Amino acid sequence: MNRTLKSLALFLGGIALGVAAAGLFMLFHSSLTPQELEAWDKDGVVPGLVMQAGSIGFGVWFLYLVGWITRSQIRKQAGAGFGKIARSVAGNALMILLAIWFLWRMFVQHPEGVLINPTLFAQYVVDGIRLGFVYALISLGYTMVYGIVRLINFAHGDVFMVGAFTSFYAIKAMRLHLLPARLFPTLSPWVAIAIGTVLVIILSMVVCMLLAVVIERVAYKPLRNAPRIAALITAIGVSFFLEYFSSLPEVFTSNYIIYEQPFKVVSWKILGVQISNVTIIIILVSILFLLLLRWIVYGTKLGKAMRATSWDKPTARLMGIDVDGVITKTFAIGAALAGAGGVLYAIAYPQLIVFMGIMPGLKAFVAAVLGGIGNLNGAFVGSLIMGQAEMLSAGYILTPMRDAIAFTILIIVLLIRPTGIFGEPEGEKA
Repeated sequence: MNRTLKSLALFLGGIALGVAAAGLFMLFHSSLTPQELEAWDKDGVVPGLVMQAGSIGFGVWFLYLVGWITRSQIRKQAGAGFGKIARSVAGNALMILLAIWFLWRMFVQHPEGVLINPTLFAQYVVDGIRLGFVYALISLGYTMVYGIVRLINFAHGDVFMVGAFTSFYAIKAMRLHLLPARLFPTLSPWVAIAIGTVLVIILSMVVCMLLAVVIERVAYKPLRNAPRIAALITAIGVSFFLEYFSSLPEVFTSNYIIYEQPFKVVSWKILGVQISNVTIIIILVSILFLLLLRWIVYGTKLGKAMRATSWDKPTARLMGIDVDGVITKTFAIGAALAGAGGVLYAIAYPQLIVFMGIMPGLKAFVAAVLGGIGNLNGAFVGSLIMGQAEMLSAGYILTPMRDAIAFTILIIVLLIRPTGIFGEPEGEKA
């Protein structure tokens, strides 16, 4: 705590030093012409002051953190030799430099930085929350399957894609979202659309559950006792099969498809920040599914069987637990969450393609690792962090950097804390 306060005080002191330096500059150059001021900072006096103050503040902060790391590494590795200590300090310093550069870019250097345009920052945060909650529905499936069978199911992102396409055909061809209004004409229009949208989500979840059960029975169950690498390679093969089979003209086609949203998107501006009903629905549905999943895992016999299977499969079998059945149900529950996530993602970003599950699936996996794969709370928190990191890097660095930042986070987590933020869940084997 004291170290955190000291770091914050040094950062604020650096900013104060930068403000003082900028103030002195303005005091001794009060007779500058507008052209000379523009040469100092083309965006004006205030952005120039922010740039100078923030740069000095972040610089002082970086020097303090590197100095603290150097001191701690010397104490920790006393007698290890200069070369080993220098490599350790350099690696940590590089990661700190990258993090501080990103913060400096976000707060100071960018023409629409947080200190200059806080409303834009708030908009990025809201968009990041929406994206993070979608990632949460996918990463919960990853973490459940890994917790039970220690398998990273790379086909999970493609199950997410199938859920999105199922909802597309349910809306476009079947008009399922309009079914309640047709059956009960006296229903309020918004109630009828709400029920219809729920029916679309349920249909997508059921289709994804059936698909996951088939995948588990055909591709994974025969490899239950095989080396992990065999199951991992099979998961990658299943992923490719789903993508390229779905791209056939007789299935989903390989073209982009415009998604018809089941309800009208309405947006409100609150303090300059645009919030849509889609964002609110995604947040509420994701929280509902998280609570439902926690109840299943910690409040039902199935959940108890899942935890027992995760702990020790042979002993669980001796206790009368149908381990194979538990594993199949775990795949089905994870796939149902991915299907719901696919529908919500398609509503928020209404453009579909059969390869749409690759990047969300990989990023949800990174989120699960970040939070602590095998831990439900960790997967949820990691997903929210991933959503923020992606939106802020796209807004303040470059749009293509959103993917690079995601996988940089994975590398940093594996280097610094391989078990993730929350580590292994209590009572579970490493």
